[in-house]
Amino acid sequence: MKRTMLIVSHALELGGAERSLIGFLEALDESKWEIDLFLLRQEGELMDAIPDKVHLLPQKAAYTVLAHPMKATLKEGHVLLTMARLYGKTAAVIYDHKHNYRDSDVNLEYSYKYTSPFMPRIQPQKEYDLAVSFLTPHYIVTKKVNAKKKIAWIHTDYSQVQIDILSETKMWKAYDYIASISEAVTKEFLKKFPTLKNRIILIKNILPEQLIKRQAESFSVEKEMNASGIKILSIGRFCYAKNFDNVPDICRQIRQNGLEVTWYLIGFGKNEKQIRKRICETGMKQYVKILGKKENPYPYIRACDVYVQPSRYEGNCVAVREAQMLGKPVIITGYPTAESQLRNGIDGIIVPLENRACGEKISEILREPKRLEKLVQECRKKDYSNRQEINKIECICRG
Repeated sequence: MKRTMLIVSHALELGGAERSLIGFLEALDESKWEIDLFLLRQEGELMDAIPDKVHLLPQKAAYTVLAHPMKATLKEGHVLLTMARLYGKTAAVIYDHKHNYRDSDVNLEYSYKYTSPFMPRIQPQKEYDLAVSFLTPHYIVTKKVNAKKKIAWIHTDYSQVQIDILSETKMWKAYDYIASISEAVTKEFLKKFPTLKNRIILIKNILPEQLIKRQAESFSVEKEMNASGIKILSIGRFCYAKNFDNVPDICRQIRQNGLEVTWYLIGFGKNEKQIRKRICETGMKQYVKILGKKENPYPYIRACDVYVQPSRYEGNCVAVREAQMLGKPVIITGYPTAESQLRNGIDGIIVPLENRACGEKISEILREPKRLEKLVQECRKKDYSNRQEINKIECICRG
C-alpha cells in the first residue's frame, strides 16, 4: 500500500529552493508514494515543471493574502486576515526597534504566525503519513494539516539573519524532524536553536539532473551573450545576500588587471536599481550586463566560461551545483558556508569576499586555463544530483 505525503510551499518562482523542490518531487518513487502538493500561490515559471505523478491541490484564496499588498487584500474581502497581518507587522516593527534590527526576518515570520490561526485547513478530511513544510515560516503545516509525522526544511544560513529566537524556537519545535541542506547550515542553525539538535536530519538539495542537461541544450544564447573574451555568469535574486551590487567594482578591477571579461547577471529583485546605479558609477555599462529573469537559465550556464557566485551568505547555493553539473569551472566567495558548497581547489575555488582581494584572486585564476580545465574534469566525475537523499524520507516513515 502506498504511503501518503503532502508538501506545502509558497510558489514556484525562479529560485534555488524552488528548483530543489522540483528535484525532490522528481526523485519520489510514485510506486511508494501518493504525493499531494499545496502551493500558497499557484504562480511562477516552474509551475510547468511539476511532475505528472504529483497531484496539485486547488488553491485557497485565503493563503494568497500573505503575498499581496494589504490594500488589495482588504478590497478582496479578507478583512480578518488583513488585520492579523497588520498586527504582525506592527509587532515586528516594535520587536525590531527594541533589538536594533535593521534588516530582519521578523515581519515575515510574524505575518504567518498571526494569520495562520484564521486560515482554512488543508485537506481536513485526510491524515497523511508525512507532511513536508518546504519553506519557512513553518506555521501552516503544524496548524492546518493532519499528518502522522511532520518535517520542516532549513534553506538559510542562520548566522546571517535577524530573527525572534524565542518565537521561532516554538515554531520549529512543533515538527518531528528538521531537514538541513548542509552540515554548515546545521552548525549555524544549532547556534541559535541548540535545544533542537535531536530533531535535525541532513537532506541535501536534490537536483533534477536529466531535466537540467536537457534544458541546457534547448536554445542558443549567442545573441545575448555575444561579448568577446571571457564570459562570467552569476545567477540569483537581486538582494543583499547575493552581493551583485559589488559585481561592477570587482569586474572593473579584473579588467584593470588586463583581462578581457564581460560579467552577465541573471535574476530579478528589489536591488536591481542599486546594481544598475553601481554599473554606471564604475563605468562598467559595457561589461556588466543584466540579462534579467530567465525561466530556463541553463543555456546561459552552458554558454559561459566561468560561473561565479559572489554572495555575502548562502545556505547551499543551487545555482553553483547546477553549474558544476553542467561542467563549468566555479568560483565562489568565502561566505560562512562556502566550504560545505564545494571541495576547494578540486571542483571549485573559494576566493575572498572583499572586493579588491576577490578581483585579484579571480584575475589570477582566469590567467590559468589549465587550472580551470582541471576543475571542469573534476566536475564531470561527480554526481551532483544527490538523488539518493530521497531514501532518507523512507527512513523517516519507517522509524
